[in-house]
Amino acid sequence: MSDLRITEAFLYMDYLCFRALCCKGPPPARPEYDLVCIGLTGSGKTSLLSKLCSESPDNVVSTTGFSIKAVPFQNAILNIKELGGADNIRKYWSRYYQGSQGVIFVLDSASSEDDLETARNELHSALQHPQLCTLPFLILANHQDKPAARSVQESSEKLILTVFAYLFQCFFGVWGPWIYLLCHSC
Repeated sequence: MSDLRITEAFLYMDYLCFRALCCKGPPPARPEYDLVCIGLTGSGKTSLLSKLCSESPDNVVSTTGFSIKAVPFQNAILNIKELGGADNIRKYWSRYYQGSQGVIFVLDSASSEDDLETARNELHSALQHPQLCTLPFLILANHQDKPAARSVQESSEKLILTVFAYLFQCFFGVWGPWIYLLCHSC
């Protein structure tokens, strides 16, 4: 567990003790947000969630079906539903969209042209889905540390993202604190 997470935990425990002793009531609940995390197999969705939950990415196994992780932050809790990215699972993605308040789309920026085309089609399908079309999307161009990785600009052009202001790049050495800062500032 990182020093920042430990410090946050102690501060929150201090706050709970203070509230219990002085205010004689439960602390205010942190808001919870339900997000869906999608992307093709091998894009790094499971590794992202493992990193956010301070778990070791060494034992990551590709998700078959879906998994849900609660990622606690100081001011909110993100309930992230990760959907497997295999061909035979993607057709069921829309069954899990209901109730989502945001979308994380993870892209393997070092993928083949065929996989990039498939990712583009899946992203555009999600962007047009009635349950997602009004929600905020966070698009992560993962695997930036690989030699064949496309730049954020090139990935954006290949995905035909003309409406978006931001496409974030990330790789294991950076994305834990980066994602924290993005979510913390919400």
